[in-house]
Amino acid sequence: MKRRELSAWLALAGLGAATRAPAQGLAGISELDASKGLKTALETGATAAVRLLGRPDGFLGNPQVRIPLPGYLKDAAKLLSAMGQKRQVDELEVAMNRAAEGAVPMATNLLGDAVKNMSVTDAKKILAGDDTSVTRFFAEKTRTPLSAQFLPVVKQSTSRVDLASKYDALASKAVGLGLVKQEDASIDHYVTRKALDGLYFMIGEEEKKIRRDPVGTGSAVLQKVFGALR
Repeated sequence: MKRRELSAWLALAGLGAATRAPAQGLAGISELDASKGLKTALETGATAAVRLLGRPDGFLGNPQVRIPLPGYLKDAAKLLSAMGQKRQVDELEVAMNRAAEGAVPMATNLLGDAVKNMSVTDAKKILAGDDTSVTRFFAEKTRTPLSAQFLPVVKQSTSRVDLASKYDALASKAVGLGLVKQEDASIDHYVTRKALDGLYFMIGEEEKKIRRDPVGTGSAVLQKVFGALR
């Protein structure tokens, strides 16, 4: 990859006002520094996201990622609440979010491996992409294996709530009637999917912070690469 090509990628990436940045700022970024800067940004964002979500109230207390009852269960939940079972409904929603909070820390290694094994093609897509390019990168590389890792942790949490099995029975019938997608046929699969959605969303939010304020990260590499384009 030539330095001129790399500078063009950075300009396309929207990592600041590239068109107004000094020419020497762009030209002074080596391929090695750009690669290190991007990987550091990804690692920083992923680590911060895991830390924010993988703790008590990481999901439950954050309206941006809080996991609600599946759409097909909301009406049933209203009926149960009206019948005096509101506490059980609330317990299930709390359990769903606690399950996500307990599963997210398991993502650290796979997210780190995805960054370490990032190819030149991956880097180009990210740098030339929009604000969701990092989210897409991590989702493409880690969603399937993380789903397999998260699912048992989620099951362990939701199995403690009696309503979970009742909701699963309802969902199973709904799938047969074409009212529910197969991927949401159980609470566990639904929570696993939403936990990953929340994780990738938060990684994207952390990336935006780095793009806006590379100096605030305290990383010399990030300051050099992202700061040159501000």
